[in-house]
Amino acid sequence: MQNIPLVSIIMAFKDTAPYLHACLDSILTQTYDNWELLAVNDHSSDWSVTILEEYAAKDSRIRLLHSDKPRLIPTLQVGYANARGSLINRMDSDDKMPDYKLQVLVDEWLKHGKGTVIAGGTQHFVDEGEVGNGFIKYEQWLNEVARTSTHYREIYKECVIPSHCWIIHKEDFDAIGAFDPLVYPEDYDLCFRMYRHKLKVIGIDSILHHWRDRSNRISRTWEEYKDNRYFDLKTRFFYELDRDRNRPLVLWGAGKNGKDMARILLAHNDQFHWVCDNERKIGKDIYGVRLQHFNDVPALRNPQIMMVVSSPEGKQEIKALLGSWNKEPVKDYWFFA
Repeated sequence: MQNIPLVSIIMAFKDTAPYLHACLDSILTQTYDNWELLAVNDHSSDWSVTILEEYAAKDSRIRLLHSDKPRLIPTLQVGYANARGSLINRMDSDDKMPDYKLQVLVDEWLKHGKGTVIAGGTQHFVDEGEVGNGFIKYEQWLNEVARTSTHYREIYKECVIPSHCWIIHKEDFDAIGAFDPLVYPEDYDLCFRMYRHKLKVIGIDSILHHWRDRSNRISRTWEEYKDNRYFDLKTRFFYELDRDRNRPLVLWGAGKNGKDMARILLAHNDQFHWVCDNERKIGKDIYGVRLQHFNDVPALRNPQIMMVVSSPEGKQEIKALLGSWNKEPVKDYWFFA
């Protein structure tokens, strides 16, 4: 029994009846069968609860719970409080698992043990039409991060581990705060807490989750997710975990991202060099900071460089330039967009 740990799958649901059969069937067909599903109702008004009751009556591994508080995080907290497993995973009630998902996650975790998070790739799908180009690009980036295990190197760009693509030991999950912080986006905050506690993230070059895109998913409708740059969340952790105020700070980029980030840095009472390649802006003062040419960066002693350039081509050019200056990712520079 030592090598077949119980996996607790935490799943919140609210008014997802049209998708629940496919979701639950994908869990039931897992090749790894030592799991429990904590399905927690977040005040559903459709027939979702009836569907869960039917499935729970047929399989004792499925446990139906009800949240006494609305919204996602309090609902996840109810599920986790009732978890019995030593390994923890999360599921979204409108998505699907490939039948090998839990087996792959557990097998890989057993190679490394506590102190390790195992994370895999994801694939979007829609019921009608085509997956949007933005989601495809994000998916490709996520899967490359998982393939190369570069989660912490890329963490300030976007959420590096989707909410449903990880497995972690319960003791490690407790150590990082589990679902306790009422911070959205909750999956991105969780990634930073893994980073804070120096858990090792092992990526798997495998699609471990089928992620449904739909117009009424909360990432499209909740106010907390509308500005998907999440600069406030990123900079809060940057100042806690990576900012060294003994080193000069450089903000690279003077477009909308640069201006928004500059205001945040000023709110942190930090001084910084603001650089770009726009000749019309160089030499001008914005928010009391004079714009400089990026070629001034090598003259600075051991700077920390925050990149907020949005152009993919621009990022590649800047990355190559930084390499020619012997600057290293994570140590000397971070991409925030």
